[in-house]
Amino acid sequence: MRFMRLSRSIAIRLLFSLVLSACVPTGAVRSPAEIAAAQSAATLAQQGQFDQAAQAYLNLAAQSSGHADSYLLLAAEAWRQEGRIGRAAPVLAKIKPERLRGDEPLRLDLLRAELALSQHDAQTALRLTSQPNVQVPPALQVRLLELRARAMKDTGDLWGAARTRVQMDSELRGFDQAQNRRQALDLLTRLGVAPLKQRAAAMKPGDTMLPWINEALRQLGVTVAQAQPELQQAVGMLLPGAGANVREGYQVPTQVALLLPANGNYAAASMPIRQGFFAAYFDAGSNHAPRPSIRVYDSKGTAEGAVQAYRQALGDGAKLVVGPLTRGEVAAVFSQAQLPVPVLALNHPDDRKLPAGNASEFGLLPETEGAQAADHMAERGLLRAYVLVSSDDFAQRAASAFKAELLARGGEVVDMAVLPVGATNYADTISGMHMPQTTTAPATATSATDDPAMAVGIGATGNAGIFISMRPKDARLLLPQLRIAQISLPMFATSHVYAGSDDVADDRDLDGLEFCDAPWLFDAQPGLPDRASIATKLPAASDGAARLFAFGMDAWNLVPYLDWLRAHPGSYMPGASGQLAADQFGRIRRVLIWAKFENGLARPLSGSLQIDAVPSSAPPEQAAPAPASSSADNGQPATPD
Repeated sequence: MRFMRLSRSIAIRLLFSLVLSACVPTGAVRSPAEIAAAQSAATLAQQGQFDQAAQAYLNLAAQSSGHADSYLLLAAEAWRQEGRIGRAAPVLAKIKPERLRGDEPLRLDLLRAELALSQHDAQTALRLTSQPNVQVPPALQVRLLELRARAMKDTGDLWGAARTRVQMDSELRGFDQAQNRRQALDLLTRLGVAPLKQRAAAMKPGDTMLPWINEALRQLGVTVAQAQPELQQAVGMLLPGAGANVREGYQVPTQVALLLPANGNYAAASMPIRQGFFAAYFDAGSNHAPRPSIRVYDSKGTAEGAVQAYRQALGDGAKLVVGPLTRGEVAAVFSQAQLPVPVLALNHPDDRKLPAGNASEFGLLPETEGAQAADHMAERGLLRAYVLVSSDDFAQRAASAFKAELLARGGEVVDMAVLPVGATNYADTISGMHMPQTTTAPATATSATDDPAMAVGIGATGNAGIFISMRPKDARLLLPQLRIAQISLPMFATSHVYAGSDDVADDRDLDGLEFCDAPWLFDAQPGLPDRASIATKLPAASDGAARLFAFGMDAWNLVPYLDWLRAHPGSYMPGASGQLAADQFGRIRRVLIWAKFENGLARPLSGSLQIDAVPSSAPPEQAAPAPASSSADNGQPATPD
């Protein structure tokens, strides 16, 4: 059955707890022989010999009038673990609830509810699992909710079943949590797009169901707005106590595997990531932070290669796997029945599914930049947007996220145009969008304190702006043509408009344009290695590849704090590619900085980010990376899909 794995694993853990505590009834005086027989039956159950344990409890029930009902209950529970709940039916019918004590009446109701579900009597199961004023011990909470969710589903209450599964999410771990999440989202997606949107619109910010509705809508192919992470407390800021040798939250496994394609189409993208990873790794050693040993594996850029590399890493003793890189590789690793070792994937899978079990996802998503551009404009009071993007996939994805976020902030996209890559004349497109023209001397808002209305002249156009997403060469053609058309609206862009290094002569055409990007490209994040000094030794830290280098640095920097970020909402890591926080589904979210072109130079708007240094006072461990025999450095230029 679809639900068997979850309910069975939970119940086995429950039964073991009963073996250690409540499995031997209390109350009436018992003889030494009865005590010994009860302990023997409990041992059989603990060893997984459920049928023999049930028979032993039935024998005890026949011999002990004072505890007969309790023993019958234990016999029925043992048969349930055997997967034979139907066999327990006549035993359950004999039990008199008034003779039970402690949590036994509730355990009886749960068995009767499960029996009712097996007999397609969902109404009875729902009644037994929804009784008011019942004190539910923590050990029984998850099982009760799981049975209630099943009963609700079978009665047609998909929303109630989904809410119930969300309620139990925080109590689960690993495979059980992953399975429960899939079932919750399956229930929500079956409601359909329109009902989900209606429920989301009626919810207050912070409602626990809102992220789940958004996730279900994404799985249905809908682009939805996503609240930006709340950055409340940086990791590594506090020492956990007197005599501590690392800062709060810092914990590393003994061995880490790095899975990246060594050859082929993705080798050029993996090289700066790998170099950034080890640059941060060695920098951690200079700060006297403990480090694990690292071994590199070739994932080959294929689904089969990634799964093989993951399994090889497991066999070699890895305690954490970082990678693989491409969306197809990540989907393949996540599709395995179980992930015995946690994974920090360096992309998001292409099947829109949640991270599997104890996995996390970290990627450079254009959707993140589009949404943050919309937030940035909204914070400036610019709620009417004209969108000009290239036909590249990244630009289309950024534009969709921008529109969804701006609408959620109460704004609107007045018009949108897609500019074919390689085109040079945009005059007709610009004219057709009917953007407001300058009616006074041109000016551009330069900070959040400037009055946007002054940037576009007199009239009701002060709440409008332009969002673009395209590569530098296209943007350098577009902006001068906007000025010729006397369009001087404030302009905002994704990081794709910046080549990663200064080009004063060409980038003067981009003056006034604001864009979001990784803080390390501007040395705007204290505590990280200086970019210029690294770039003189490693060309991969230069130009556009610097973003992948920063991404690799953060792949290492996340390793010590991965568990902490997931367990402490509001915590974040000051990273090279942005401020990094984990959402409830295990996805690492980025908050980027904003920069602006002035006199052909791109500079951050807010200067340096004031964040404390990284953990530091433990003696360094002598651990150096040990590449697997399949790793290599050469390959053809490419970027991960």
